[in-house]
Amino acid sequence: MKSNPAIQAAIDLTAGAAGGTACVLTGQPFDTMKVKMQTFPDLYRGLTDCCLKTYSQVGFRGFYKGTSPALIANIAENSVLFMCYGFCQQVVRKVIGLDSQAKLSDLQNAAAGSFASAFAALVLCPTELVKCRLQTMYEMESSGKIARSQNTVWSVVKSILSKDGPLGFYHGLSSTLLREVPGYFFFFGGYELSRSFFASGRSKDELGPVPLMLSGGVGGICLWLAVYPVDCIKSRIQVLSMSGKQAGFIGTFISVLKNEAQNHAWLETMPATEEQDRDCPEAGHPPIAVH
Repeated sequence: MKSNPAIQAAIDLTAGAAGGTACVLTGQPFDTMKVKMQTFPDLYRGLTDCCLKTYSQVGFRGFYKGTSPALIANIAENSVLFMCYGFCQQVVRKVIGLDSQAKLSDLQNAAAGSFASAFAALVLCPTELVKCRLQTMYEMESSGKIARSQNTVWSVVKSILSKDGPLGFYHGLSSTLLREVPGYFFFFGGYELSRSFFASGRSKDELGPVPLMLSGGVGGICLWLAVYPVDCIKSRIQVLSMSGKQAGFIGTFISVLKNEAQNHAWLETMPATEEQDRDCPEAGHPPIAVH
């Protein structure tokens, strides 16, 4: 019996939110280490060094700085991706002249996911800005780049509004788009190709949870390998803009290449790859995205 579309949508969104919450709570410490090492590569020799210093500086709670905006970002991004993915699939069908019920190829699904991620970036950028600033507040204060203040979500939000107004929440939007759009092409491409591999000629809708989970993991690896350098630039722009206007994506990218390319070209990919696994709520719907 075919389920009501509205009920099915509510089930998928609830499952996505629950799965995303679990991913954030387990992956947040790795994300915190990633952002710290991306923004302050000279302060940390590696993942272990960063973990030990973070614990000695601010204790265990330091690993979970920015968890609230990370949860909001995850739920908002997945909601937008879920709502836009089907629409973008229809756009792809129309562009290439397929019937509205025709099955898309893996490459065409990747293009639809990439298109949908552009809409998701608009809700992701403000929440990631707050998250990244909370995660690196200790380093910014101890280095004298900003004055000491309350390290809460509300204090960061008020600071952005008072200094830059509502548009201040979109510091790093260009780098967010440059990460999300190509990144999700590789993510959905890797995900769909993996599902096709596991299906071995059968319908991909018949796959169980383990092949879907492994497919999501492959998609996550593809995404991070493709766009990790862009994510590094995004973190720097969003964090360092606390202390003044930044050079922008191109200027920051050239600065990294000129000053750090030999020693920090990929700036510890390990924490990011720890976040690669993404739950897949349904075989026919986009997997959960976690940043």
